Amino acid sequence: MTAWQRLRTLVDGPLRLPGDPGFEQAGMPVNRRFATTRPAAVLSVAHPADVARAVEWARAASQPVSVRGGGHSYAGYSTSAGLVLDLRGLAGIRYDPDTGQVTVGGGTSMKALYAGLRPYGVTFPLGNSDTVGIGGLTLGGGVTTISRAHGLTCDALVSTDVVLADGSTVTASADRHPDLFWACRGGGGGNFGVNTAFTFQTRPAVPGSTCLVLWTWPHAVAVLSVMQQIMLAAPDEFSARIGVARTSDGEAVVSVLGYHLGPAEQLRELMAPAFATARPYRADITDHNFWQAATLLRHSSPDGAFAARNRCVPHAVDDAGLAVLVDAVRRWPGGGSPGGAGAALFAWGGAISRVPVADTAFPHRDTRFLLSLDTSWMRHDPPEVVRANLDWLHEHYDACADFAPDASYVNFTDPDLDGWQRAYYGPHADRLAEIKARYDPDRFFTFPQAV
Repeated sequence: MTAWQRLRTLVDGPLRLPGDPGFEQAGMPVNRRFATTRPAAVLSVAHPADVARAVEWARAASQPVSVRGGGHSYAGYSTSAGLVLDLRGLAGIRYDPDTGQVTVGGGTSMKALYAGLRPYGVTFPLGNSDTVGIGGLTLGGGVTTISRAHGLTCDALVSTDVVLADGSTVTASADRHPDLFWACRGGGGGNFGVNTAFTFQTRPAVPGSTCLVLWTWPHAVAVLSVMQQIMLAAPDEFSARIGVARTSDGEAVVSVLGYHLGPAEQLRELMAPAFATARPYRADITDHNFWQAATLLRHSSPDGAFAARNRCVPHAVDDAGLAVLVDAVRRWPGGGSPGGAGAALFAWGGAISRVPVADTAFPHRDTRFLLSLDTSWMRHDPPEVVRANLDWLHEHYDACADFAPDASYVNFTDPDLDGWQRAYYGPHADRLAEIKARYDPDRFFTFPQAV
């Protein structure tokens, strides 16, 4: 009996080897930049016991393990050349109306969560891409469209079940394994164990309004500048993504995509200074119930390969810095992906910043804007196009050092980031390393940027 045959006898979920039906789909990362990484096998776990048995087997077989939830790791860390534990079968949703808490499987997708919570009229800070998994979102912090009003995904976390490196399972909460619970609230996915379930405190899903506003390229710096000031003064109920982008076959565009937990009339008033600065060529501001808004704000990953880099900025970017961003996007070398390239400022603050930084492993409580830079290409693009895109991104990122610090959001994982320990975790890096040493002393759970 081979080692893989032995594993098959231990688990109930399907174990797929290269060439087996469904192998490619089970192990393929969302970011096709890392599509050449070929797992030795993929186990689609049927229940938490499969995870524990697989971890015990892998330790005995000296087989490296990686964990896949939604497969959205920007750096491709949800796959590897070893055994991939595909958690998407752990997708149960159980709501308790007496406590307002919801318990979900560790592989539950955003699409399933929105659908599962809608009948109860409740929510908590969720991602806006259907296939993003709850595990990666929560463990890295989880900044979402309602985070300025209601905090991070990890701020709503009540407890989580974790399979540790020795195959045992613990429940981490404020009262049980509090140090592990602290680490699971912003310390990044895949570092301390396999999270097979999460319990969150929900809140009512209230109606609101959305905006999609577009300007032509000559207004880029002026619009970005005034929108930052709007967001610095805005009530917590208003969140926005402010961006500049272009594609190979389309016009460059300046955009604001926003969500307000209030009526469209208020949202128009909030946006008035931007409208006065430059007239948009499109301005859709509309009332919606919570679920309609979530559908409109849904994001799809580029159909192909992409790379992104980011910086956490504790202040507005001045006009000179904005001009650097705009000029860089203008000089994008192009590629075959319809996703194109761009720069975006995600407005943070509000409820995010009111949680003391020491309370969770998420260190960026003082960030006011997440600056995200991205580019994309298709797998059939020639190597020189890929190289030009990556060179452009790195040059673009380095140019931002003059006005933005090196702090970085771990959920926008950057495989090219130097000094990532401090960039991702800031003052918490040493404590996370100490917790890692206690719960995984042999570093069984490892990857290129593992704690």
